[in-house]
Amino acid sequence: MSESFERDSMQYDVVIVGAGPSGLATAIKLKQLAEKAEREISVCIVEKGSEVGAHILSGAVIDPIALTELLPDWRKLSAPLNTAVNEDRVLFLTQQKAIKLPTPPSFKNKGNYIISLGLLCRWLAEQAESLGVEIYPGFAATEVLYHADASVKGIATGNMGVGKDGQPTDAFQPGMELWAQQTIFAEGCHGSLTKALIQKFELTHNSQPQTYGIGIKEIWEVPEKKCKPGLVIHSTGWPLDQKTYGGSFIYHLENNQVAVGFVIGLDYQNPYMSPFEEFQRFKAHPEIRKTFEGGRRIAYGARALSEGGLQSLPKLSFPGGLLVGDTAGFLNVPRIKGIHTAMKSGMIAAEAVFEQLKPTETENSSNSEVSTYRILFEKSWLFSELYSVRNVRPAFKWGLLPAMAYTALEQYVFKGNTPWTIRHHGTDHGSLKKAQQSKPIDYPKPDNVITFDRTSSVFLANIDHAENQPTHLILRNPQTMIDINYAQYASPETRYCPAAVYEIIEEAGKPRLQINAQNCVHCKTCDIKDPTQNINWVCPEGGSGPNYGAM
Repeated sequence: MSESFERDSMQYDVVIVGAGPSGLATAIKLKQLAEKAEREISVCIVEKGSEVGAHILSGAVIDPIALTELLPDWRKLSAPLNTAVNEDRVLFLTQQKAIKLPTPPSFKNKGNYIISLGLLCRWLAEQAESLGVEIYPGFAATEVLYHADASVKGIATGNMGVGKDGQPTDAFQPGMELWAQQTIFAEGCHGSLTKALIQKFELTHNSQPQTYGIGIKEIWEVPEKKCKPGLVIHSTGWPLDQKTYGGSFIYHLENNQVAVGFVIGLDYQNPYMSPFEEFQRFKAHPEIRKTFEGGRRIAYGARALSEGGLQSLPKLSFPGGLLVGDTAGFLNVPRIKGIHTAMKSGMIAAEAVFEQLKPTETENSSNSEVSTYRILFEKSWLFSELYSVRNVRPAFKWGLLPAMAYTALEQYVFKGNTPWTIRHHGTDHGSLKKAQQSKPIDYPKPDNVITFDRTSSVFLANIDHAENQPTHLILRNPQTMIDINYAQYASPETRYCPAAVYEIIEEAGKPRLQINAQNCVHCKTCDIKDPTQNINWVCPEGGSGPNYGAM
């Protein structure tokens, strides 16, 4: 904007960015520690979704270990863990057959629950608010604020009511500055502020590049006789080739609902691959489509996943702030679980932060670094869990069958205690081959019964972006999308985006990239996979984006 506006400010002891499981667990633990110590501390959470849970998407099977540590009475408090897992199945798919495999230790879910993560986060928010945590949904943190010595001072929320031209409209409201002794970033995978923090503080200097996956999910309502609450099915193999990491999940919930999803590693090589279309092909498999015939699709969404594990964890602390949850990369990939790990990371962060909070409000021109966070992490079961599976994901750079053989060796023989650590493949955006080196993929047309197109799918994500707001998908150099992406990679952004945001259109006989930003589901795949790293995803106006409800 050409004009500057004065922003109001508020001071807290701790500000948390993101009301997902890690951010909420951090807040609850902080308040519990304060209560035990008979201290008063102020904790605030800002959440970019229109409500808590609006942008939350997960499989989701939860290991309740962290929840039980945080809130031992969660059953009495009516936590939405209603469907206990009662059966595990693991399938290897060929084009026509489904071969049942032995269930590896990482896929055994006895004692776990099939849940809606959105509902769990809303319930956690209620617990946090009952302890005095202030939660502000619909406010996107768009800027990190710094003291003169470069320590983090807090965050600023984005301005509201800015038009496409960057100028304030009649509905304009300036953002707020929220200052804190410690600011905790719980943004989820590939957070926009976390990107800036990683660069500023060189947090990945001693880490391997993060590797990601894209997870696409649907909720179906199926005939009663086809729903088996508590059944968990995972698959690998078809429709993916031997070089591409990925697989599916099918979770049977209550109320005749079935969650189905597909995850593909973003280190895939073929620019003609479409993760969305691979998911649709998967549902058409003879063994899979049985569950969904006669049912109806009621919800759709997508998100990126941080898959690098222990090798890719950045430095977790810096002056004035910490990283928790999936924005740091605490996902346990072999278990396909990240809720309990995210929560535990937040609980550890809370313990470290609380010990360093000053008991009285003082005028600070600097905030210290909570370096004990890493120490406490390395002493926890979270570190042990991630260490034991650290070699599974990078093994898939060798291909599916060698990786499956190696994983069996890791889990059954060495039990995660191998004396070596395997390196990852490199960067995901660097894995993409040129179009001339790759084979186009002929995807079948949707039947609109089991398989669908992206446009009708996006409709089910309940997306809301004001038409007049500035685009949140920024091209560093627009011409690069034609000169390199189109000319050399056949415009892969038109395929890896699960929401039909990117489209090549012809104008005066020349190609042009059209960005349909209003379709964006905030998965961040474009920011990760773009081969030239030309796309920068930034937060749109607070409250914009998908509204997933009970996903």
